[in-house]
Amino acid sequence: MEREDNRIFLHACCGPCAEWPLLVLPKEGFDVTLFYYNPNIHPRFEWQRRLANLRKLGTLRGVEVVSEEAYEEQKWRNEEWIGKYESRCHMCYDIRMQKVAEEAKANGFSAFSTTLLVSIYQNHEEVAEAAERAADRVGVSFVYRDFRDGYRKGQDMAKEDGLYRQKYCGCILSLEESKFRDRIYAGFPDVSIDPGSAG
Repeated sequence: MEREDNRIFLHACCGPCAEWPLLVLPKEGFDVTLFYYNPNIHPRFEWQRRLANLRKLGTLRGVEVVSEEAYEEQKWRNEEWIGKYESRCHMCYDIRMQKVAEEAKANGFSAFSTTLLVSIYQNHEEVAEAAERAADRVGVSFVYRDFRDGYRKGQDMAKEDGLYRQKYCGCILSLEESKFRDRIYAGFPDVSIDPGSAG
């Protein structure tokens, strides 16, 4: 299906979650550009690793990946969300969706979406609401899709593509709460990251 304005700025938290939207959206006629903006992902080696794997997927699918250096571990550690948001997850969704909407508009896109709508572990409704608010504030369109039915398929695709599949949400607090914490830290020395990939 051809669309009059088919470009979409797709916020991506990681490679595996981008797999399914990159299958679905082009079939709907969208020309996708991936945007990596995730100041919530900690520690830094994890931030770099997820970006490196998103870039790997972009290369495999022939999709441009735009990234922004943003790493704000202290904002999560210092509990800056208290008194401003209902929870740190609310803060996380709001900060990211606002930035995505702003960057979409600044780069000439009339619409954006997010791969956070894929995960069965995210608060789907809160993600969509944060994106809608950001779209209204900035003056761009939020393209809502419930991608969760493709979550497992996307994970299988990521495995086939040899992508790193993370074991926790992203922020330092979710890492500390993860039962995989020690394994994640232990695996860090074996991670091969191009130092130039973090910008």
